[in-house]
Amino acid sequence: MDPEMVREVLDLVLSLAKEERTMLIVTHEMAFARAVADRIIFMDGGKIVEEGSPEEIFEHPKTERLSRFLKTFTY
Repeated sequence: MDPEMVREVLDLVLSLAKEERTMLIVTHEMAFARAVADRIIFMDGGKIVEEGSPEEIFEHPKTERLSRFLKTFTY
């Protein structure tokens, strides 16, 4: 998505979150995930590798796999 479309989707998701809606979002857009998620699940090869709050996932990854993955993104 172009940046304008990402902003529109982010605004919609944030609006739904304020209504206390439960959502499952699958994305590789890490800045988006960090901004909207209250829980993140990181999967590799179809298996859950890590699960936690955005702070736990982004600031304190427990596995080398997640650490390597996060280094490939700017967020």
